[in-house]
Amino acid sequence: MTHAWMIPQREYDRQLSRRGRLHAFETLAPERTALVVVDMVPFFTAENAYCRGVLPAINALADALREAGGAVAWVLPSSEEPFPELAREFFGETVAKVYQASGGDGDLPDRLCPELDHRPGDLFVEKTGPSAFFPGRCLLPDHLAERGIDTVVVTGTVTNVCVESTARDARTLGYRVILAADGCATVNDAMHNATLTTVYRSFGDVRPTAEILGLIAARPSNAS
Repeated sequence: MTHAWMIPQREYDRQLSRRGRLHAFETLAPERTALVVVDMVPFFTAENAYCRGVLPAINALADALREAGGAVAWVLPSSEEPFPELAREFFGETVAKVYQASGGDGDLPDRLCPELDHRPGDLFVEKTGPSAFFPGRCLLPDHLAERGIDTVVVTGTVTNVCVESTARDARTLGYRVILAADGCATVNDAMHNATLTTVYRSFGDVRPTAEILGLIAARPSNAS
């Protein structure tokens, strides 16, 4: 099951008039690119067919980017809650506990959705907030800086919460952001498409997996 994703034509027209092209990033350097996969754990995939529907896209992007010399980063929810009283006040006692346990237990690779194909050399990190790039809440930016990464392809779940938060903060930190339109998922098309529109309008590029695979395969030497 996959989202019927779309961005309103007026947004494409707006960007075309502003910059003379539909897409902000027409090339990428794979060796400076990381696939960032957000919260793809059984807690979400077991309950949401849309989440299961993006598994093939994520695996395809991971395989292609590894082959081309890029990085793959699996970001999982931490059981550490920095503000437990606030979480209980906002979600209620029961739901706060459920969310706190959503990432599972054990080694990070073992907590990932088993249908996802992780490999030696991939990055595994935890985050203690919605965003994988919010300062002090995840070590991902440090790992990407060590690898000279300047572009991130964002995938995962849920589109309108942790995926959107990650994409926004990555842009704020100066990364070139590409959101995989069919590589992230939430509970319905309306929420999904609202995030795609917001990101495309203000924070990064939005492309289907097939187009991103084409960018990876092109392997330009002067992407910037």
